[in-house]
Amino acid sequence: MVVVRLARGGAKKRPFYNMVVADSRNRRDGKFIERVGFYNPRATGGEESLRIQMDRLTYWQSQGAQLSDTVSRLVKQFGRQQQAAQPQG
Repeated sequence: MVVVRLARGGAKKRPFYNMVVADSRNRRDGKFIERVGFYNPRATGGEESLRIQMDRLTYWQSQGAQLSDTVSRLVKQFGRQQQAAQPQG
């Protein structure tokens, strides 16, 4: 099964996560098919903490990929950020 999940990177005590599409049998930080975004929980100030390529994520979901619980939470959070960023008119 294909899943969209977070792969950890970064130094000790300074996590950084890549949002990747991977075979569910592969290790968390192992081989993946495509990188579709990132999440930086330690972002401060003007740094970007979350970026998702929604077109690629939608494509993989249409192909049957399942989102992990954390990724589905982050996708909802990203959607709220995008709505807040759009000018009301």
